[in-house]
Amino acid sequence: MSDSQNRLAARLFQRIFPKTADFYLLLHQQCQQVCITVDNLVRYMNEENPQADEMLKKDEHDADRIRMRNLHELNSSFATPIDREDIYRAIAALDNIVTYCKSTYNEMEALQLNPDDYSKAMVAELQIGIKALEQGFSVLGKRPRDAETHAFAARHSERRVEKMYRKAIAELFQGQDYLDMFKRRELYRHLSNAADRVHATANILEDIIVKLG
Repeated sequence: MSDSQNRLAARLFQRIFPKTADFYLLLHQQCQQVCITVDNLVRYMNEENPQADEMLKKDEHDADRIRMRNLHELNSSFATPIDREDIYRAIAALDNIVTYCKSTYNEMEALQLNPDDYSKAMVAELQIGIKALEQGFSVLGKRPRDAETHAFAARHSERRVEKMYRKAIAELFQGQDYLDMFKRRELYRHLSNAADRVHATANILEDIIVKLG
């Protein structure tokens, strides 16, 4: 068979049996981008970097680009090593974490809110949770059972955020500055929602682990 015939045969084979994308890698890369966003939100809260707000804006665009790439790979793949629905749910849940982080920043800017001890503590715990997820996705394709410990750690982190949220709300409504109360409630709520998405992603990760056996 000539070289041209070999190339033609290879192209035909690729069309009939297209190469499957490495969804373990793609999900891990998306989770890494979420880690960058959360890290920058921590820096913004603690005023560690004067460019953190600009970095957060860039993060949103980078996260959206990765999300669209992953969805394109999912829609164009003939077969996937993980249940398609689980891949889609993981992509969407990770993207939601970025959305709530950006909403937190937007609310603080729009309402001219400075971070307080509760918001700093909640975002620090959120950082722990997303890093646990990143570790889980990093080993999912090679050692899925090892990812289970990280999924548990991410869920536990969300529970700690919820405890902080309830304590913050209870203390907040003991005061008399009602305008500040409602402003800060929005801030706490966005961080709580971000933590909920961490918990949801951990559950999806656990579902994948169970199905992989």
